[in-house]
Amino acid sequence: MPNPQSHTPRFVLVTGGAGFIGSHVVRVALAEGVKVRVLLEPGAPTQNLEGLDVERVSGDLMDPPSLARAVAGCDTVFHLAAIFDYWLPRAERMFEVNVEGTVHLMEACKAAGVERVIKTSSIAAVGVLPGEALADETTQYNSWATADDYVHSKYIAELEAMRFNMEGLPVVACLPTFPVGDADIRPTPTGEMIRGWVDQENPAYFGGGANFVNVKDLARGHWLAALYGRPGQRYILGGPENITHQDLSARIARAAGGTPAKHAISGRGKQVMATLGRLNEAVASVTKKKPIFVERGIRFMVDNYLYFDIRKAREELGYAPTSIDDGIADAVRWFQAGSSLAKRKAG
Repeated sequence: MPNPQSHTPRFVLVTGGAGFIGSHVVRVALAEGVKVRVLLEPGAPTQNLEGLDVERVSGDLMDPPSLARAVAGCDTVFHLAAIFDYWLPRAERMFEVNVEGTVHLMEACKAAGVERVIKTSSIAAVGVLPGEALADETTQYNSWATADDYVHSKYIAELEAMRFNMEGLPVVACLPTFPVGDADIRPTPTGEMIRGWVDQENPAYFGGGANFVNVKDLARGHWLAALYGRPGQRYILGGPENITHQDLSARIARAAGGTPAKHAISGRGKQVMATLGRLNEAVASVTKKKPIFVERGIRFMVDNYLYFDIRKAREELGYAPTSIDDGIADAVRWFQAGSSLAKRKAG
């Protein structure tokens, strides 16, 4: 059974509400009958909001006055906006937006008397355990030597957001595992990996494994965190299974009607890829063109088992995720439709 309901959202702001996870959170909030406002950065794609009855406001995490206007009148804020990437021409930008931007928003929420903030963190903010052991909310972050700037920035941003609980602003942290589903317009790094398998462009899979979650379940988990989450607490929102990358690639191939990836990147292959990633970064530092992959991304993902225990979210929030196969089916349909459209345009 979940905790007794401690908060009732009535008017919510969703930062990053036009993105992959954020647009699903918007849909859940609308289905619950609350008023929804979405913070949009200038130039952000808005196709995920088409046909939805939401108020759109322009703003930027690095522009505090715009944030004050965005949170005005809202009782609940879902903060999903962030840079989700493995490389930027100027690495400092990752920390400016993800960390300093989070602080700016928390300050605006505090000043406006917001009743509850749901901060979308990441399992990137949790430590990695040896072997196939399950990490949980208490696992200390330990990826300083192996993770990229995105991972570090998400850990620090969560710490910055959660300290506002000591200043009178109730903040709950949601830590998604790797989301899978439709509306991944960017796509995210996970989505790009899936797209490569769907389109039969990627013949390889990583050694190791991870926890993958249907993005619709993830959005529902955010809503449950707003209702039942305890301020100052963090909740891992994942799928019911921890699976290998090989298993994931096989399931995607099955859903897409294609051939599973046959080659494992593991062991010595990992070392070769890491070296190539370092060379990619060296070239990118000169050309300012995004590398295909980077050294730390390979070291963080390959041959590690990013497996997680979601018991806390189940028990305290009533979180009940469905099979990841449902999310895979949605993702395959999404990427196949996109590929078909691209091919028609090319023809």
